[in-house]
Amino acid sequence: MTAAGTLVVILAAGLASQVLAARLRLPAIVVLIVVGLTLGPATGIITIPLPPAVISEIVGLGVAVILFEGAMSLKVSELRRVGHGVGRLTLLGPPVAFALGTVAARFVGGFSLQTSLVLGAILVVTGPTVIIPMLRQANLKRDVASLLKWEGIVNDPIGVLLATIMFQIVSLSDLGNGDLVRGFGLAILMAIVLGGGIGWLAAKAFQRGWIPTHLKSPTLLGLVLVVFTVANLVQDEAGLLVVTAMGVVMGNAVLSDREALLSFKESLTVVLLSALFIIIPAELSLADIKLLDWRVLLFVVVLMFVVRPVTVMLVTIRSGIPRNERLLMAWIAPRGIVAAATAGVFGPAMVAAGFEDGRMLLPTVFFVILITVVAHSVTLRPWAGRLGLLAGVKNGLLIVGGSAWAASLASKLRENKVAALISDNAYEKLKPARMESVASYFGEVLSDSAEEEMDLAQLSFVLAASDNDYYNALVARELGREFEYHRTFQLATHGESEHRNRRLGFASRGSFAFDGLADFPTMAARFDAGWRFHVTKAGREFPRERFERALSEAGAVPIGAIDEAGALRLWSPDQPFRPKRDSRVIYFAPQHLKLD
Repeated sequence: MTAAGTLVVILAAGLASQVLAARLRLPAIVVLIVVGLTLGPATGIITIPLPPAVISEIVGLGVAVILFEGAMSLKVSELRRVGHGVGRLTLLGPPVAFALGTVAARFVGGFSLQTSLVLGAILVVTGPTVIIPMLRQANLKRDVASLLKWEGIVNDPIGVLLATIMFQIVSLSDLGNGDLVRGFGLAILMAIVLGGGIGWLAAKAFQRGWIPTHLKSPTLLGLVLVVFTVANLVQDEAGLLVVTAMGVVMGNAVLSDREALLSFKESLTVVLLSALFIIIPAELSLADIKLLDWRVLLFVVVLMFVVRPVTVMLVTIRSGIPRNERLLMAWIAPRGIVAAATAGVFGPAMVAAGFEDGRMLLPTVFFVILITVVAHSVTLRPWAGRLGLLAGVKNGLLIVGGSAWAASLASKLRENKVAALISDNAYEKLKPARMESVASYFGEVLSDSAEEEMDLAQLSFVLAASDNDYYNALVARELGREFEYHRTFQLATHGESEHRNRRLGFASRGSFAFDGLADFPTMAARFDAGWRFHVTKAGREFPRERFERALSEAGAVPIGAIDEAGALRLWSPDQPFRPKRDSRVIYFAPQHLKLD
């Protein structure tokens, strides 16, 4: 197969694996590894026509972009809540995990001392490419989720740097303890000066418009690769730590187009992750895989049930972290792309340095990745539930815009065990919500502080319901990035906004809610005239059009439906759905009108 054909197969297989994993609700990395092993050592369909050293360099560039994108999502404001824990996990955690992992690799896994040192360093990392999707799916409480996210992103480059220095120690006899300290010191200094400095300068350049908008994303990508390469030239494998620091600085800078930059990086990360987890397993051979024996399995068990729990419980003593959060973190530590990429680099290098069991580095790390990702994905939510760390089922409505009818709708949802929260930046408009004892947030929902202060963990839909159509459209588009656009709705635009010169296109607004005709003046006037929200049970499954027609003929407005499992869906002409059998249908109608 040609090089171009191989590239196409890798990308197609990687992205198809991502889609399949999403549809089956499986960890993407597990599917990617299985596909990579199938296309590589099992069938030989994929062979990379490049020297291993070149492949390692390409993989390193991809990992740099992935870690930079993850670092941009870290909010320094989160440290106000969990900074004490983050410091313990990222400063004390790696050396403790390294020492315990090395001992386990040597005396349980049966590796040589030299290979044990490198393997122990590699397995310090907990992959953000795995942990972040797991956290999103499990819907944990904010503090413990923040701790796991920060640990995963910050510890990855530390683990790579530690593995590099361990390799230098075991392969070069003239490298001593002083070199170890100097190597770490230089890497940290470069992270602060080079990573932080370049991040700050790039943010200033973006803020002042020195770089055209259409060039910002590609310029930032090029800058990340340059900084990564320069840092590695100064200190081996310091590049990941430096680009992580750069990402944190840029992610917390005030950038008007921060979301666009993040969107570009997220899309690129998905492509890179898909490709890398096909490329790296394809480099294995069946002979390498057959090296795995019962001692490696026992090593993985000790890693999960002894090394991780002891590390977390030790470094978080008297940290102020609640016991249930410590117990959750003591179990959750899936490995990801950084561990695989690092093992892919140092496995061949260890063999070349004369350590034959270096051949087992990559297959062992892949085995660890598979076992930890599957085990932790399956058990995260049940274990968090037993510890009381679940944020609750994501099934609720955020109503942006306070009013009497909005408070009444929220109250009706609450009666039917659906969470509801009303937000408004005018205190007086939240008075009806307070009178109905409905949860409310006084402040600007689009502000940075709202992200920290509002608990959105149980909310799955957004209804922009203020008296300003253009503000509603802005809210729907902005919150659509977090809630997903098919879950963000707004009231229909009123007459003036429907004027040809003032009309909002679909790409500039959210989906119209309810019957697509109910605007704010209509909802407010009808509520004042005595209309109220009602609930009726649908006895059988029927076409949406027939039910809408029945409601219309009765003079009612469809609002949404709650299925037998209690899940809410909002009515919208832009997103039609068929109410399921035994659903509870919510509608807005005169107080005396009740449909049975």
